[in-house]
Amino acid sequence: MSPLDTDRDSDWRRVATVADRARLRGWRGAWMAALAQVDAKDLAAEPILFDPDHALADALPPAGSYQCRTFKLGARGGIGPTYSASAWFACRIDSNGDTDVVSLVKVDGSQRPVGTVFVDTASRAIFLGTMELGDEKRPMRYGRDANRDMAGLIERIGTRRWRVVLPYPRFESVLDVVELIPAP
Repeated sequence: MSPLDTDRDSDWRRVATVADRARLRGWRGAWMAALAQVDAKDLAAEPILFDPDHALADALPPAGSYQCRTFKLGARGGIGPTYSASAWFACRIDSNGDTDVVSLVKVDGSQRPVGTVFVDTASRAIFLGTMELGDEKRPMRYGRDANRDMAGLIERIGTRRWRVVLPYPRFESVLDVVELIPAP
């Protein structure tokens, strides 16, 4: 299920809110600001994951079940930890076979990103979505609540490995990096 009205447009630039277009334009600045706050030892185990210039062709992950984990880099306003990593969680990429509509959904947990993935370039796709919370059964429509809207870049960084880069998320961090690998 996507919180976007994808029938109206397949160009993410016309769908994204003004604020999210600005966040996406500022992705590199967010990445550099976040990396400047994080101890290099925290990033050493995953150099490709945290390299802003590492993106391969075929950015769009195929439909299926994935294992995902989130890394929060940098601290908003200097408050809080500058690095944290979540445990692995279940997520899914769904495709509407007849169209180019692809969605990304975190399957469980109290905070579940859900949204639409748009093809952008050969090495980048765009994610626009919302944060579904707690016991909610349906995601809020994208653009309705700026505090729940999410915008990010999706890049392939390995043979069967992708990342979603969320610049300037609404809370806590300067940059979130969500790693996706196919579920076993």
